[in-house]
Amino acid sequence: MDNNSRTGLFGAVLSSAAEFGQRPAVLAGEYTLTYQQLTASAGSLAAGLAELGVKRGDRVGLLLPNCPQFIVSYLATTALGAMAVPVHCQLSAAEAAYILNHAQAQTLISIAELDSLVSELHSRVAGLTNLLISGQSAIEEAIDLEQLTSARADRPVQSDAAQLDDPAVLIYTSGTTGQPKGAVLSHRNLLANARSCRELIGVSSEDTFLAVLPLFHSFGATVCMILPLLAGAEIVLQTAFAPLPVLETLEKHQVTIFAGVPAMFAVLTKCRTSREHDLHSLRACISGGAPLPLEVLSGFQERYGVVLVEGYGPTEASPVVSANPPQGVQKPGSVGPPILGVEVRIVDDTGQDLPTGEVGEIIVAGDNVMQGYWQDATATAEAIKDGWLYTGDLGKLDADGYLYIVDRKKDMIIVGGTNVYPREVEDVIAQMPQVAEVAVVGRPDPVRGERVRAVIVPAEGIELSAEQVISHCRQHLAPFKVPRIVEFQESLPKSALGKVLKRELREPG
Repeated sequence: MDNNSRTGLFGAVLSSAAEFGQRPAVLAGEYTLTYQQLTASAGSLAAGLAELGVKRGDRVGLLLPNCPQFIVSYLATTALGAMAVPVHCQLSAAEAAYILNHAQAQTLISIAELDSLVSELHSRVAGLTNLLISGQSAIEEAIDLEQLTSARADRPVQSDAAQLDDPAVLIYTSGTTGQPKGAVLSHRNLLANARSCRELIGVSSEDTFLAVLPLFHSFGATVCMILPLLAGAEIVLQTAFAPLPVLETLEKHQVTIFAGVPAMFAVLTKCRTSREHDLHSLRACISGGAPLPLEVLSGFQERYGVVLVEGYGPTEASPVVSANPPQGVQKPGSVGPPILGVEVRIVDDTGQDLPTGEVGEIIVAGDNVMQGYWQDATATAEAIKDGWLYTGDLGKLDADGYLYIVDRKKDMIIVGGTNVYPREVEDVIAQMPQVAEVAVVGRPDPVRGERVRAVIVPAEGIELSAEQVISHCRQHLAPFKVPRIVEFQESLPKSALGKVLKRELREPG
């Protein structure tokens, strides 16, 4: 670790500002914040939050899209030793209220465009007293975020009150198996993970990152915000993903590093454009958050001539566990070896190590492993045993230590006592050019235990029959893996990061 390793997140960014003060830190449209302006704004807001009573250990909700206010608020909150609680802007009032109530947040920072949601949350969330709103809010109780910040410009917080093992952020998982749980990530967790990612990619102050991944998610926050801020690099913010605006941004700002989810790369691979965009500046594209189909990997690289590497990691690991090295040996189909400072083992149901090549549960150790689940000792004890995080993901390691994700433990289908891994079936169906998206889940069967069910989104303007899908699968899969049920839908239910919510597909109805 470098010379700022004893400080928290804000202290690390202060170190970047001391070295790169006049360089651009954040770009949003025509708006630019230099490193000096970013840390000054965050320090001023931290002073304002402290005057409102925010103190060490408090939770501050961030209901913000990808905008400069998110980064400033994140740094200001953590500078006080308080915990940022990022909330997805498109959640329903009930979903957002659950998170804020569970976190016992007393302060919420948002934007005027979300006034209606904020008003509802104010009435639904017990103890929510401070509403800080950016822009012209119609909420009577709202405190103007910009005024609060500018009024403390002459007396900003200029040091980091946080210690490395203080909680920094409370990130709620997407709730694919019930109500979301809050993963408590410390300053040490986040800094260690970002620094290891920096080592892997070789990031410097000359790099420019595109942040179109939502910053409220751990993947976006660590790779697209914390990592570039540690390196003095530039962050170009984009509020939502659409293929043409993303291609134009990559070209205009000469972006060097672009992290996304497989769905983004799939759309970019197939999208029609009036011209080919010049992406020669891109030196690394990183895919995570969901499995990357091999067709997308090869198709994207072929179309754009850019290295696309797959990585892996759950929120509870801050989140990066492994990645194919952009400058090293890449093994398509794998998610690479563990990154620096992270250990991975493959174990059976009793926690015993399995031989190379055998499938078992992926467990992880390192400074990136969360402190636990917020106010849930039972779930924490199930997830962390003897310092090892039990991910619930099934995988295997090859002789070189490269990790291969087989599936989610909970997603595995058991047909007549034999394991069927949905991802294997999905990969086969995804090879069909008529298929835009596919998800495979189990359906209860009174005789065989479960049947394989495929839910398919056909490519636009294409007709596809269940018989065609089944015939294709029979050519590539053992009979017990072939779907017995094939259904077609216009879209698949997804989380904010584009991960298919298989729980919803399994629900009857």
